[in-house]
Amino acid sequence: MDHHYYIDYACKLAVANVNNGKGGPFGAVIVKDGEIVGEGTNLVTTLHDPTAHAEIQAIRNATSNLGHFELEDCIIYSSCEPCPMCLGAIYWARPKALYFAYTKKDAAEIGFDDDFIYQEIEKPYEERKIHTVQLRDTQTADPMKAWSKKEDKVEY
Repeated sequence: MDHHYYIDYACKLAVANVNNGKGGPFGAVIVKDGEIVGEGTNLVTTLHDPTAHAEIQAIRNATSNLGHFELEDCIIYSSCEPCPMCLGAIYWARPKALYFAYTKKDAAEIGFDDDFIYQEIEKPYEERKIHTVQLRDTQTADPMKAWSKKEDKVEY
């Protein structure tokens, strides 16, 4: 497999995204058996959606095209090292590999700094900058119990 071809493809998607004014300088492609099965660019400002990062868009596109919620035997190529949200989504999607061109340091140098999120994740939720409270009592519905009792659930 020509990894350089797909990295260049992801980076060309990112450059086109910048040039057409649709979002930030990020692109991603997902490949299975030598075929592109999904692609995405950063559409945060276009869609008014803070989760519309290139990797998330590519995962949504690929899983829709493949008809499955996992990216088994797929490789993700990204123009940049994924942010914490995208990295989490990548792990949930379970591809076999991830390749990226630019680092999170490169992104930080042009104003896309995710370091504060990594720092927040490490803190107990009570100490995070966004006021976070666990709130449940005996009247709260119990989705954990409902899931554990469900016999026909699809595990993931």
